[in-house]
Amino acid sequence: MDIFLTLHQAKDHLRYSEDTNEICIKFGEKIIVDKAELLLGGDAANVAVGASRLGLSSGLVAEIGKDEFAQKILNTLKNENVNVENISQTEGQQSSFSTIINYKGDRTILSEHVKREHNFDLENISTKWVYLTSLGEKWQEAYNKTADFIKRTGCSLAFNPGTVQVEHKDGIRNVLSITNVLLVNKEEGEEILGFLHGEKNIEEILRELQELGPKIVVITDGKNGSFAVDLGGKIVTEEIIKTEVVEKTGAGDAYSSGFISALINNKPIAEAMLWGAKNSASVIGQVGAQAGLLRKSDLEK
Repeated sequence: MDIFLTLHQAKDHLRYSEDTNEICIKFGEKIIVDKAELLLGGDAANVAVGASRLGLSSGLVAEIGKDEFAQKILNTLKNENVNVENISQTEGQQSSFSTIINYKGDRTILSEHVKREHNFDLENISTKWVYLTSLGEKWQEAYNKTADFIKRTGCSLAFNPGTVQVEHKDGIRNVLSITNVLLVNKEEGEEILGFLHGEKNIEEILRELQELGPKIVVITDGKNGSFAVDLGGKIVTEEIIKTEVVEKTGAGDAYSSGFISALINNKPIAEAMLWGAKNSASVIGQVGAQAGLLRKSDLEK
């Protein structure tokens, strides 16, 4: 669950410094926010909902707690036509939370990850695509199980490693070697390759990531747009779609669900990047990671 605290302007007890890009809050004070919202989040859930809205049949494999918020998670997913049969609930554990301060169109995230076992059973799943993304501390076994599932079933893999996985890049080499589509932002790509920030240009990062195994590599780079290298080594670029930025959480997940959904609909990479850009632009125009996710009819309009 994501708790969004929106502040439209600095308050008496809050100060923003443009020079250092820092928010300063007076210690011990009570600060009134303009709006507080409790919304579903999480990379995998965002992409599952995004894919469902774009007309795909999607299901989520995840582990959640068993408290009053867990039912809200399940109900939200069911209402979005996401299959929840492979979501496990752990007795005595609470839901994970992120508190997000939304100020001046950008967000500061305070994130808590409750420790989970991630002991997923993939035996009875039939699918054409798997989207593998971030998990908490005990992620290696779940990643290895997913890699075995890909090899055994021959389905396609879209891979978006989380922060923990990017920091342990040697542990994801086996997954990268069987990846059909790798989706990362520029900083994540640099981290996986061990480059310093700005050491290599986008084309060099794309090609060196592709050498690790992924057939297609997509890099998002904020205001600079997105970049991809296809099966034949051709570089494709897509500009951002300019829109009013309300809140940026979920922009990358929205891009991923748009891009992958387009590929599954047999669209070329350039059009898939456009789907991603449109979906991302819509999401940052609203608060939360899922409110702005487009339905296929809206995206085509």
